[in-house]
Amino acid sequence: MQHISGCVRRCLEDYDMVAPGDTIAVALSGGKDSLTLLCALAELRRYFPIPYTLNAITLDMGIPGMDFSPLSEFCKTLDVPHFIIPTHIYHLLFEERHEKNPCSLCAKLRRGALSRVLGERGIQKIALGHHYDDAVETFLLSLLFEGRLSCFQPVTYLSRSGITQIRPLLYVGEPTIQAAAKRLALPVVRNPCPANGYTKRQEVKELLSNWEERYPGLRARIFGSIQRLPLTGWAPKEKRRRPLP
Repeated sequence: MQHISGCVRRCLEDYDMVAPGDTIAVALSGGKDSLTLLCALAELRRYFPIPYTLNAITLDMGIPGMDFSPLSEFCKTLDVPHFIIPTHIYHLLFEERHEKNPCSLCAKLRRGALSRVLGERGIQKIALGHHYDDAVETFLLSLLFEGRLSCFQPVTYLSRSGITQIRPLLYVGEPTIQAAAKRLALPVVRNPCPANGYTKRQEVKELLSNWEERYPGLRARIFGSIQRLPLTGWAPKEKRRRPLP
């Protein structure tokens, strides 16, 4: 966990993600990424030079059989308040609208629900679990399917809600997260979404894996190009060597 915490700290510093006295809510889905992010931010509270308070928020999508109690118990061990927010997103997408390609609308509905909850609690900063590989995949998705050079930003200010999104895991690769989740026995909640594994993102993930076998270091070169272009919001504060995931 020390390596991951170090990468998260570097990312926080490179993009000025934290201000003194911030209350940061981690969007805790129960997946390995958000759980690892929560662990890293909880550990960093002890020695990060800028003080901040940490919460965890889980959106209950209304999927039958979901049990988030292991997440609540885990948050207690980290001394992090955990809030579970009920929604009807699953019912709307799959039982009312019968969406065949639900991901875009689902993301929009989740963003709206999170913004509402954060506004009600007076929290203005949320940490999302997007990591190194997510950034590379998103860049390729935009290039291949939209014909443009684009990616989500490390720090995104949402002017309508006044909320700032931060992505502190951007220097951490998915294999590192997977290994940490297994080693720490994190209470990962399985994703039962009917669309899971059948998306364009999954296609790009598999494509990248094939390319990486032929061209080792491809992900690192793509990630570096995102920072060197730089895409909007991607220029680090300091030009120093990035930690490898």
